[in-house]
Order: sequence, then C-alpha cells, then structure tokens
Amino acid sequence: MKEEILTEHSKAHCLRIADYACASKQNFSSLMECFMSEDYRLAQRAAWSVSWAARKHPDMVKPYMKELVEVLERKDLHDAVIRNSLRVLQDVEIPKRFHGKVMNACFAFLNDPGIPVAFKAFSLTILYRLAKLYPEISRELKLVIEENWDHETAAFRSRGRRILVSMNRK
Repeated sequence: MKEEILTEHSKAHCLRIADYACASKQNFSSLMECFMSEDYRLAQRAAWSVSWAARKHPDMVKPYMKELVEVLERKDLHDAVIRNSLRVLQDVEIPKRFHGKVMNACFAFLNDPGIPVAFKAFSLTILYRLAKLYPEISRELKLVIEENWDHETAAFRSRGRRILVSMNRK
C-alpha cells in the first residue's frame, strides 16, 4: 500500500485507496500503518484516504481511536494528519475514555491563533457534539466562539454561528 499511496496525490487516487482499504480489515490496517508512519509524506497522503474510508465505513476506524486521539497531542506531524484525524473524530462516536483528551486538544486548537482554520472548524463540531454529553462545557464553547468572532475567518464564523443557533434553541 505504501508504494501505491506515494504514486499520486489526487482526490481520485485518494478515493481509490479508501475503497481498497474498506474492502477488508487487513487493508484498512495497512492504510492506518501508513497514516501512523514516521515518513512525513506517506502519513500526509494516507491521512486523506483515512478520512474518506472512515466516512464510508466508520466502524473500520473504531479499533484505531487511540491512535487518532494521540495524533491531536503531537507537534511533529504534518498538518494533514492532524486535520484528517479531527475530520474523522467529528463524524464518529468517540469512546468515553478519550473525551477528556479530545476536549482539551480541541479547546487548545480553538485558543491558538496560529492553528489552521480547518482544525478550528472541526474542533467546534467535536466540542458541540461532546457538549450534548457534557453540558458544562457549553458555556466555555460559546465563550470561545464569541471571543474569537472578530478575528477569525468566515469558515470559523459560519460553523460557530450554526453551533450558537443550535445551542440557543435548547
């Protein structure tokens, strides 16, 4: 799989790799090995396929939750690896034992002005979903959105607006 991932970097190729990975647990395991590789380029390219594979078959990513969560705390990885880990985590059920680590990482991303906007947008969604289980973080989430409103991007404000509207309905 490693050689195949490195041959091309396009959406079509990424989707072919994701389809192949979803064909069996062994294939998915091979993709995850590439995703967790120390090879910067390999991990970057595998990350996109992991996110597509997880969308198609979220159950395949369940055995790798620990790895996806650990990615959020690392500073030595390509942004694509962290971004795609967040993308996966926003769409799957996160096991309870990881909730604290995920919340801490997501709030840290939101409070860091140097973090890419995609990290922040995915973090907003993850925290919104977790706030349904932990209502006590709702106030902090609202505060972070409101405090960052004026100096964040349109993508942040769009996602933040949807979350605030939804939170205010309750």
